[in-house]
Amino acid sequence: MILRYCFILCLSMALFSCRKELEAPVPDTDWPLFDSPGANPMPKQSREAMEGIYKVTDGASVFGEQVVLKWSYVAEGLDTTYYLSVFCSKDIAYFTVEGKVLGDSILLNGYWRKLTNTQTGIARFSIGANNGAKQLLSPLPEIGKDSIVISGMFGNGQDSPSNKLVLTYQRPVYKGTPLEILAHRSGGRTSDHMPYSENSIGMIKYASQLGATGIELDVRLTRDGVPILYHDNTLNLRLIQKNGLVGAIEDYSYAQLNSLVSLIDGEKIPTLRQALETVLNNTNLHFVWLDTKHDDSLTSMRNLQAEYLQKAKAMGRSLEIVIGLPGEDQLAKFKELPNYDSIPSACELSPEDVVDINAQVWAPRWTLGLQNDLVKQVQAEGRRAFVWTLDVPDYISQFINEGYFNGILSNYPSLVAYYYYVKE
Repeated sequence: MILRYCFILCLSMALFSCRKELEAPVPDTDWPLFDSPGANPMPKQSREAMEGIYKVTDGASVFGEQVVLKWSYVAEGLDTTYYLSVFCSKDIAYFTVEGKVLGDSILLNGYWRKLTNTQTGIARFSIGANNGAKQLLSPLPEIGKDSIVISGMFGNGQDSPSNKLVLTYQRPVYKGTPLEILAHRSGGRTSDHMPYSENSIGMIKYASQLGATGIELDVRLTRDGVPILYHDNTLNLRLIQKNGLVGAIEDYSYAQLNSLVSLIDGEKIPTLRQALETVLNNTNLHFVWLDTKHDDSLTSMRNLQAEYLQKAKAMGRSLEIVIGLPGEDQLAKFKELPNYDSIPSACELSPEDVVDINAQVWAPRWTLGLQNDLVKQVQAEGRRAFVWTLDVPDYISQFINEGYFNGILSNYPSLVAYYYYVKE
């Protein structure tokens, strides 16, 4: 018994003493003016009218000549926080800021990040009454070209912002043919030094700020059959803090993983139930792709899928959840489910397999090319086609502008959002 407690103590000490420091930490964005008692939340009509394509004057050499502005939110009980995201093509940069009204002006406060490296920094902006705030704060905003000028500063790391950035409204975002922008591993990879670990609750809540309309979740089963979110097949230091445990996920019970393992950002490995609960109650995401990373029974995944589809329907919430089938083993297990041909699914195999199981989504690898004829054939059958995992900027642009896919799965949803919304 004593040896057992000593072992647990050693593991606990390793857990707390070996936490990996983030290489691109979110800077402290405290701004007394923004947090002053007179600053109030922005009205809904003001947020909606701000969305659009903006020309970059000062700061174009750092963030590109044009950017996209879009709003999203995270709900925590009765408290909802709205975030304005700025999507850039240069260096896969993005901003995430909050907005408040102070007097006759609008203030924006947050930070920026580049995903091609670990650069980040504080960002502070304002919109003066004569630069668009008056129009934005009116009951029925009328916005036209050059009617909004967002002026501000950005910094590097924790340094006080000292570099000028000016954005000028040009036109609305594209609202034509819909596209599902799906974030890989619930929003982004741990290896990209995101503020949250991949496949974590924090990352799910963050995904919308990266432009995602939906997410892909990697689902594995513990030894006692609990569906959890974890990409790799083994415990390893790429994804978790050092703790002395090794081996396959399925070698451990959920209780063992929950008590002894922490992800890089300190979170616990979430269950699929916790993930779906988060999507439903805390985000505006409306598509979830359950990527099956095991070849055991799919019954538990199916039960959770059905439960949360029903919960979403009862709430009047638009939400799709599909079971992803990446290989023959998963396809065979899917066919063991009762009435499998009526279960929402995404099949990565051939279009013939898609028809065989009546999958709603055909999901080919991006390296197979645009495949426009096959995509049109699938769509003619009343299905959709999503491509994965597309990260190369030039190919993202090509697939959006020359292809017919209904959705793109990417580690860089902010870049997919950029190229989609700048369409004319």
